[in-house]
Amino acid sequence: MTWKSALLLILCSAGLPAADSDFNGRWNIHVSTPRGRVWWLEVKGAGTASIQGGFIGAPGGQLDPLRDATIEAGVLTFSFERRNSSRDPNSPLIRQRFQARLEGGELRGTRVDEAGASLPWRGVRAPEIADRDSASWKNGKTVELFDGSTTSGWRKVVPVGPGWYVEGGLLKNEKGASDIASEAKFWNFQARAEYRYAQGSNSGIGLRGRYEIQIYDTFGKPPDMHSSGALYSRIPPSVNAAKAPGEWQVMEIRLVGRDLTVTLNGVTVIEKRVVEGPTAITTDPDEDKPGPFVLQGDG
Repeated sequence: MTWKSALLLILCSAGLPAADSDFNGRWNIHVSTPRGRVWWLEVKGAGTASIQGGFIGAPGGQLDPLRDATIEAGVLTFSFERRNSSRDPNSPLIRQRFQARLEGGELRGTRVDEAGASLPWRGVRAPEIADRDSASWKNGKTVELFDGSTTSGWRKVVPVGPGWYVEGGLLKNEKGASDIASEAKFWNFQARAEYRYAQGSNSGIGLRGRYEIQIYDTFGKPPDMHSSGALYSRIPPSVNAAKAPGEWQVMEIRLVGRDLTVTLNGVTVIEKRVVEGPTAITTDPDEDKPGPFVLQGDG
């Protein structure tokens, strides 16, 4: 083979289209939304007759399974249809259609809503994280994230709207408050939180700004993906260890790499389970970097 023909072969190969199977994997999705949130996509079975997977961000924070996903001419297409309110069966339907191509190893896509408005997005492959929770890890320096008198060290995730304040040595949020994030960022840690809430409350603690541990008024109910102590919409607690509204509760969280352990009121409800990807609280898709703690202000 001559150098000329070898060079020609290389140039032609570089222009080959991506195979359908190249869509397979987990993708962290950058998108510009009002709440600054990040989406997440998993694709399995691309290149076969049965494409499966899951998606976060269509709409709401739940993990939705992919249904009727197709790949035609190098374009991945999937869609969702959901009521505007999960509590009102007569609320309007929201329809969203997603399409994406592979370009330079990334997903380049759009979301089109029922009004025809298009929103661009970009997906990057989720990183491999090598750290595992083993006996080799030792406790480091203790850091107090709340000084008992000010909101110093915290910022609102959404600058506008109600926020958080300190009263009687307690950190509280106003109705409809924005999430707040710590200015300090962390990687592997063991955290302890003491809190109480009113009846019907819904909140959570974001780990590295990406993974929400649910805080929810689920006292006395069977455990599920949204119970107190759950990794929101991903890992349910083994038991419901939540106390009644108005009582002080203690949550301890250990995260090493993707290995997660959650203890609620002295009961281990998640033990060294693997975090497969971000939840809806995420504003930073770079999973291999330290991130802040986030306190959710849902209400």
